[in-house]
Amino acid sequence: MQDHPAGRDGWHATTIVMVRKDGRTVIGGDGQVSIGQTIVKGNARKVRRLAKGEVIGGFAGATADAFTLFERLESKLEQYPGQLMRACVELAKDWRTDRYLRRLEAMMLVADKEASLVLTGTGDVLEPEAAEGGASVMGIGSGGNYALAAGRALLATDLDAEAIARRALQIASEICVYTNGNFVIESIASR
Repeated sequence: MQDHPAGRDGWHATTIVMVRKDGRTVIGGDGQVSIGQTIVKGNARKVRRLAKGEVIGGFAGATADAFTLFERLESKLEQYPGQLMRACVELAKDWRTDRYLRRLEAMMLVADKEASLVLTGTGDVLEPEAAEGGASVMGIGSGGNYALAAGRALLATDLDAEAIARRALQIASEICVYTNGNFVIESIASR
């Protein structure tokens, strides 16, 4: 890959977190878009609904790449309605083998009422490890590990999924310079 200011590490700054707890799944993300050390936008929407509102997703990585992947996932969900896992596996196969898609630099968190998954360009389709009671947390992006650690610690509290996601994002924004306090949260009922 060619070295330039907006190269591989320049576009991946964000925090996306997913929390599944007590019959609710939430995906939240911050709004900061950075190129290198410069903030170019503070209110980007990196979390959205897919499949007529039955799936929620968030992305970290190059924005155009992520939108391309969301479009591809939407297509797979139309091909395999109500089968998020199958649609994600099929997308991961394409992402891994298609010459054009292989160059896309993004990661995605997606969830429906049954599954929560992280998708990567290396072909990974991973489910989070469930804590006691079936609750789980996942995080991606430059602040993802901070949000993941905070979310895991907060699972044991009385906070609901949305409150945990918001607090985890807030903690990540206080640590990661590539994460801001403008959060977009989407939620869905889960089993």
